[in-house]
Amino acid sequence: GEMKLFRSFNPEFKDGEQARDFVYVKDVIEVMYFLMRHRKDPGIYNVGTGKAETFLKLARNTFKVMHMPEKIKYIDIPADIREKYQYFTEAKIGKLRYIGYKKDFYSLEDGISDYVTNYLIDGNFY
Repeated sequence: GEMKLFRSFNPEFKDGEQARDFVYVKDVIEVMYFLMRHRKDPGIYNVGTGKAETFLKLARNTFKVMHMPEKIKYIDIPADIREKYQYFTEAKIGKLRYIGYKKDFYSLEDGISDYVTNYLIDGNFY
């Protein structure tokens, strides 16, 4: 297979080096469960790992876990979103930690490995 990543139109970022705070859905569920049990602190909470990772790292780790050669193609960011595209996002999770959420989040590598091994390879997509 081949993965398509956006080419960078920002001189501060190389192609594929755009970054997001990728969070595994299992971690999101854990946070939601924690918040349901700690209702004394209502409000809006950011959920993420607190660590941005690049799309290139996401792609490379996926190929690695699937035991496939890397095949990455860079495509243009659609013109209608190019000026608004966010090259770096990272959750600020201090408020969540402050109210007592202590669990570690899956690393990008571990989350990809868990998903591919337990769901994707077996065909259990849901």
